[in-house]
Amino acid sequence: MTEPLAERLRPRSLDDYIGQQHLVGEGAVLRKMIDAGRISSFILWGPPGVGKTTLAQIIAHRLETPFYTLSAVTSGVKDVRDVIERAQKGRFFNEASPILFIDEIHRFSKSQQDSLLGAVEKGVVTLIGATTENPSFEVIRPLLSRCQLYVLKSLEKDDLLSLLHRAITQDIYLKEQKIELKETGAMLRYSGGDARKLLNILELVVESYSGTIGSGSTKESSLVITDEMVEQCLQQNPLAYDKDGEMHYDIISAFIKSIRGSDPDAALYWMARMIEGGEDPQFIARRLVISASEDIGLANPNALLLANAAFDTVMKIGWPEARIALAEAAVYLATSPKSNSAYLGIDSALALVRNTGNQPVPLHLRNAPTKLMKDLGYSDGYKYPHDFPGHFTPQQYMPDALQNERLWHGQHSPSEQKLYERMVNYWGSRYEK
Repeated sequence: MTEPLAERLRPRSLDDYIGQQHLVGEGAVLRKMIDAGRISSFILWGPPGVGKTTLAQIIAHRLETPFYTLSAVTSGVKDVRDVIERAQKGRFFNEASPILFIDEIHRFSKSQQDSLLGAVEKGVVTLIGATTENPSFEVIRPLLSRCQLYVLKSLEKDDLLSLLHRAITQDIYLKEQKIELKETGAMLRYSGGDARKLLNILELVVESYSGTIGSGSTKESSLVITDEMVEQCLQQNPLAYDKDGEMHYDIISAFIKSIRGSDPDAALYWMARMIEGGEDPQFIARRLVISASEDIGLANPNALLLANAAFDTVMKIGWPEARIALAEAAVYLATSPKSNSAYLGIDSALALVRNTGNQPVPLHLRNAPTKLMKDLGYSDGYKYPHDFPGHFTPQQYMPDALQNERLWHGQHSPSEQKLYERMVNYWGSRYEK
């Protein structure tokens, strides 16, 4: 059975390794450790298909040290302990520690990760973990503190084009096909910076238009690959979106920041990314409600009403029609004036409460439902605002020790300016500070 193209082209040395020059280029941190022949435990964090597993294998081959592999998906605590025991028994005096490579280490449970601690700390094994998720969320702190963290990036356009050229000129089967890459835009777009996905796409197109790879047949005429051919072969959703992974948090962050930054086009784009990726519409709707409160606030109180209406609509109708209500809310929020004065105000109030404790309620603000409470002065001196012109009269509402504290600071959007001016009119110098 013929190996997949991605496996046939897997680099065997750093000279053949594409991308990640910030880690393995001349003078880079990992390159220095590898050249010195000693590495410490580390975790490789990056999106799929950027060479995490390949890099671990190259390091093991270069250092000529035993290499053990575990998958977090299929391995348990017993498997971890078995590998550690084999590593201990197979290691010779003064020899470099065997490398234990754990793919998808973020899927290891706490007990599985705990079982690694002793071996990593004592140098029984050198751990190389690979993860597509933020390690600070998924890897226990004691293990993370014993490992360096290296971030791998999605491959750049030039890296991907170099990989395509290598595939059609050096692969044992593809070089016989006389392939011409007339257009590469679709392959690059669908790969999303994932080398494995890119090679899978190329292999799929070649197989679809030239017969089975590895059959031994050759073509007199060349195979000219175009974007249209690629699109015809790919009838599945190619978008890189994992609603349980870090991309989920990155895209919702971009969505909210686009609304906050008053860019409706970007807000619609990031919403479309979530919709195409299969995101839960209720998740999007909840974030819109939060944004309306946090970022638009008193500058346009109607924003919260519209966001709530969109959430209610989503609950009632679901996909695909819910996209219209969500888009309406997103555009309205993005184009609204912005204020976070209420958000800052409540956070200031919470900080004040934590710093000053339970300050007593002034007597005139206390409820007095019994004669004893009235005799103690509860509610005595309270002024009922509706009894005064304009439904307002100055009096102290904050605790005695905090009566000069200011927590809400009006921001001067057109709508909020009116609220601020009313407070200046009521309280004078207190709000003019």
